Amino acid sequence: MSNPKGKLIAIGGSEDKGTNLETGEFHRNNLNFFELGILRRVVEEAGGFAARMEIVTTASTIPYEVGENYINAFGKIGCTNIGVMHIRNRQDTQNREFLERIRLCDAVMFTGGNQLRLSVTDGGTEFLSILKKRYQEGNIVIAGTSAGAMAMSQTMIYEGNATRAHLKGEVKMTTGLGFINSVIIDSHFEKRGRFGRLAQAVATNPSAIGIGLGEDTGMLIKEGNKMEAIGSGLVVIIDGHDIMHSNIADIPDGNPVSIENMKVHFCEKGNGYLLKERKFLPEVSEGAVIKKQVKVD
Repeated sequence: MSNPKGKLIAIGGSEDKGTNLETGEFHRNNLNFFELGILRRVVEEAGGFAARMEIVTTASTIPYEVGENYINAFGKIGCTNIGVMHIRNRQDTQNREFLERIRLCDAVMFTGGNQLRLSVTDGGTEFLSILKKRYQEGNIVIAGTSAGAMAMSQTMIYEGNATRAHLKGEVKMTTGLGFINSVIIDSHFEKRGRFGRLAQAVATNPSAIGIGLGEDTGMLIKEGNKMEAIGSGLVVIIDGHDIMHSNIADIPDGNPVSIENMKVHFCEKGNGYLLKERKFLPEVSEGAVIKKQVKVD
């Protein structure tokens, strides 16, 4: 299969748009998310301020509040051609209006919440098939934050207590939306202490590259291979291809995992990584920049 023509933007979530929103708490005066330019980069990669953006709130338990917040957020950076799809169940994925809109839009943003809701609701549907086809053949941008980022990969973490992630069986995985096969993505990586969780996920799937996304941080993936870190925080890359020793296949559930020679890379804004070559890039060109002053109140 040829490299996809579309782009993925996986975002680690942020305090004002991820965790707090999912508990129903709004901090609208905290505009760091906008100032740091992640949403701005989504708009840029989608083609500019006239690009048609569709927000999919399936993962969220407070979809209407989250949808309205994204309309306001994109509006802050001058992008007002926004639609919101409140897809709550598999019947909603058959909505002909929604299907037509995703055939025509320039970008789709999956919000945060519960990634299992995304895979259970969208898996195997025409809605997802259209998005996958457009990602392979067109210039669409598919972005996701928090749960929306974690669901992008074929293999998806859906559960795992960070304090017990060093024990076999504590990290639960299933099939995600499958836009990309070669990675496993985790979000809120630093503040929720998820290194052990992603390490175990990679140890059980060593052909995949683990991507740990900090808050206000994301990873732009082009051609299914070329990655660029964006935002203010840290992206952690975990590579299990060269693991020499692992006890994970031989020990009972609940026992500590032992792994030798797992590689780890830290990426800040502008660093990159090639998935197929498993190569760290100290510098990646950010491409064209939209020249518009962002006004914040």
